[in-house]
Amino acid sequence: MSVKLAVVYYSAYGTNYEMAEIAAAAARAAGAEVRLLKVPETAPASVVAGVDPWRAHAEATAGIATATAEDMAWADAYLISAPTRFGNMASQMRAFIDTLGGVWAQGQLSNKAISGMTSAQNPHGGQEATLLSFYATAIHWGAIVVAPGFTDPVIFKTGGNPYGYSHTQGQPFGEDEKASIGHQARRLVEVAGKLRG
Repeated sequence: MSVKLAVVYYSAYGTNYEMAEIAAAAARAAGAEVRLLKVPETAPASVVAGVDPWRAHAEATAGIATATAEDMAWADAYLISAPTRFGNMASQMRAFIDTLGGVWAQGQLSNKAISGMTSAQNPHGGQEATLLSFYATAIHWGAIVVAPGFTDPVIFKTGGNPYGYSHTQGQPFGEDEKASIGHQARRLVEVAGKLRG
């Protein structure tokens, strides 16, 4: 039976969406059943509409399903991707996490593999702090953190972040970046399969 993976992301301008798509494709190639899901936008529609790239991305991804607590209960594993905001994940992702109390209380988030990715405007914009603060949430759930560590040489080529892939906004996604994201997704699927037994 295939590992069921929820790739859950928030993206204002498209960086984390692209990361999530790369990860989803790699996980599918590794045999996982994947749901690519976005979290709800919490910024006022007038604010989104007033920023051209934000509005354009929202319109381009309008057809992507919105993540629910039921998706989280369904999944064997989670790959969470969201930009950093002052060393924490964007408030849209945090707001979604705050809706998961019911499934958490029922134990439906525990013993599942989880990994995180993030982005910022600059290489030292809080990426590592963002992933570490997110993993504190995963630990509260009883989820099993599956960071990439230094388990593949490509990690060194893309910034050397052992906690999860992190991208500098505006930089291209080259072969090394795609390989790093793909490695993290495949590792997550592999570990999730072992945990599920």
